[in-house]
Amino acid sequence: MSAPTNKPRSAVAVLALSAAALVGIVLHEGYTDRAMIPVKGDVPTIGFGSTEGVKPGDKTTPPEALARALRDAQKFEGALKSCVTVPLAQHEYDAFVSFSYNIGSSAFCKSTLVRKLNTRDYAGACTELLRWRFFQGKDCAAPENVRLCGGLATRRQAEYRQCLGDAS
Repeated sequence: MSAPTNKPRSAVAVLALSAAALVGIVLHEGYTDRAMIPVKGDVPTIGFGSTEGVKPGDKTTPPEALARALRDAQKFEGALKSCVTVPLAQHEYDAFVSFSYNIGSSAFCKSTLVRKLNTRDYAGACTELLRWRFFQGKDCAAPENVRLCGGLATRRQAEYRQCLGDAS
């Protein structure tokens, strides 16, 4: 089953994250100039959600953080290209890189989303994005959890709309 798209699909090997998608990722991630642990038990992050090599006490600037976010996104693109075997439209590719940036390459490649995608169930793969709205066992879309993690539900809705090609 295909998601409705009037845009051509291309082999993932020839696609690259769009500038607009990178901006979307950094807006969703938010910025911090100092290494922090966002949630007890989590790994330290800095800049726009970067985790690799981050240690407590590390500092960054917005330009450094943006350059690091681009490098991080390129790593997630590489992971996507290793486990997605079907062609994608640019909007689908951008949505899946954003999603992978947030959940990690391993979780992305092992997901039901990728299994559906690789059977060309594009609509089903897009819908899978909406299932990843839980944080610490709480549904981030539930009104009582909006203050805790509503941003995650908002991000998944945006990725879902992007995946379907809805630019609004």
